[in-house]
Amino acid sequence: MSILWQGLFWLSALAVTWTYLGYPLFIRWLARRRPRPHLQAPLEPTITFIIPALNEEAVITAKLENLLSLDYSPALREIIVIADGSTDRTVELVQAYAERGIQLLFQPERRGKIAAMNRAVPAAQGEILIFSDANTFMEPGSVRALVRNFADPQVACVSGEKRIRPAAQLQAEGESAYWRYESALKRADSQVSTAIGALGEFFAIRRTLYRPLAEDSIIEDFVLSMQLVMEGWRVVYEPAAITWETASPTLRGEWRRRTRMAAGGFQALGRLRGLLLPRYGLVGFQYFSHKVLRWLAPLFMLLALGTATALTRWPFYRLCWWGQVGFYALAGLGGLLEILGVRSKWLRLPFYFCFTNATALGGLVRYLSRKQTVLWTRAR
Repeated sequence: MSILWQGLFWLSALAVTWTYLGYPLFIRWLARRRPRPHLQAPLEPTITFIIPALNEEAVITAKLENLLSLDYSPALREIIVIADGSTDRTVELVQAYAERGIQLLFQPERRGKIAAMNRAVPAAQGEILIFSDANTFMEPGSVRALVRNFADPQVACVSGEKRIRPAAQLQAEGESAYWRYESALKRADSQVSTAIGALGEFFAIRRTLYRPLAEDSIIEDFVLSMQLVMEGWRVVYEPAAITWETASPTLRGEWRRRTRMAAGGFQALGRLRGLLLPRYGLVGFQYFSHKVLRWLAPLFMLLALGTATALTRWPFYRLCWWGQVGFYALAGLGGLLEILGVRSKWLRLPFYFCFTNATALGGLVRYLSRKQTVLWTRAR
């Protein structure tokens, strides 16, 4: 039995280490040694912004002003806002921009973001569809940086870069650190073959390649982009196409947002299971290492702790057990200090790492219990 426990311990320990350390180092090394460049050239295709906006009265005016101020010809630009289900002043505020070319789609029924996207696309005239959230704001040259990648006929989808506005709250610092880490991975993945998923807050796709998704899709941006990869197209990451977002204002709000995304990740495992077949080669390996193992990491963390507990009679595994317990104790202390209003940069890191993995477990529970719907709740 001890051999079985040892095997499970090493399997789980290596899985977590590969996910968070080994794969990032490997893919960045591979991106330097064997990059796969794609064609970029100045382009000015017709574009359509599609903005799902449910009860966004607090930000929608600023969002529309941001879109209208971008460095792109108004004659080549179309903006569609879908405010389905909104019960605040969002519809009224968008209607005030009708003379400036902003189109509004509205119906009282709320059916979720992907339903809104599916409804807006047939009304779009642009060659390139750009999806953006109402609470994200683009830098002036972001659109030109995004569309130049479509000069390559193999590129179907381009993802922008998400940045978090600086703030003192733990969740803001943690989310900002996470997105810096994730952006580095996306950049390396893109340079090697294809980006593993698009950024839902800011991504573009050729209109002719948009595939209406099932309306129960939770992370529609990821599934849509990876289905294109499975068809042989390429998704690329454009770090110069920058969009800014404010972090969730509370840890409770961040928990709700992340558990929803994690539930969507486990849903995607089933819908994209074909991507793990051997014929996808390097891309399948990237998907497995970057996303699948990431979603499963908290299960491996629990397995590593449990098997180390069963093996504490041996000094090495007793040391491994104490190492894990000590790390989780530091994470707990970091969370306690945050509640008490005491800032500790070094303790915030283990806390946010454990918090992020705990949300993945929460997402798994929500997915298995079918409690996570496609309808989202604003983080507060």
